[in-house]
Amino acid sequence: QVQLVESGGGLVQAGGSLRLSCAASGRTFSSYAMGWFRQAPGKEREFVARISRSGAFTTHADSVKGRFTVSRDNAKNTVYLQMDSLSPEDTAVYYCAADSRSTALNIKLRGAYDYWGQGTQVTVSS
Repeated sequence: QVQLVESGGGLVQAGGSLRLSCAASGRTFSSYAMGWFRQAPGKEREFVARISRSGAFTTHADSVKGRFTVSRDNAKNTVYLQMDSLSPEDTAVYYCAADSRSTALNIKLRGAYDYWGQGTQVTVSS
């Protein structure tokens, strides 16, 4: 099992930046592919980004491509989401998630991930 704790959320003006962190417990962090999702009020939780176990491969949702960057540091058991050029449409609770199997056909679906953090609020003011 792995426990995930997100941090780094907050209030930022449009055009600003934030870096989210997700710290994982346990000694097997490098065996999990990691994802970031977000959920705005009244909306479904949506895929934001994913990074492979080694960090060599990343995928980003079209809505954040070119503005957000996922990365990881396996020595620190942490995955990051660098968010630049933020807009009010990015306001949401952001969740990190761990995929222990990497067998899902669609890695953008919530069901592909086994473990979830509690989320961190990101609010972008106009």
